[in-house]
Amino acid sequence: MTQQKQQFVLPSTTESIAQVENIVHHICQTYDLPEDIYGNILIALTEAVNNAIYHGNKAKPNKKVIIEIFQHTQGLLFSITDEGKGFDYQHLPDPTLPENISKIGGRGIFIIYQLADGVQFKNKGKTIQIQFNMPVTAA
Repeated sequence: MTQQKQQFVLPSTTESIAQVENIVHHICQTYDLPEDIYGNILIALTEAVNNAIYHGNKAKPNKKVIIEIFQHTQGLLFSITDEGKGFDYQHLPDPTLPENISKIGGRGIFIIYQLADGVQFKNKGKTIQIQFNMPVTAA
């Protein structure tokens, strides 16, 4: 059951990606999270926000990225939503295959899956939910 929620709304600009670190720092302090989880959350959220800005919202500053953080009994759930058209998240190329190794992009979602305890897409791919399981308490 969800206990607490925080929300952050960012414009689809390069500067917003830098704000993710401030948000993660705030969340780690708010919920008194161990330092070893900080990096995982930071990288996963940075990748998700980057994808929302550049792939979802096509870097249009008038479009927003919404980050919601929910505390519940198993840990924290991060929901990142863009205002784009969505995408086919069920047919992503595997970045570890030989034909994809030298490609510049295509690793963000793969990285998120490696770092998080759970990942789900909603809203035709416009929302990614990233789960981190750990005991959390409000500081």
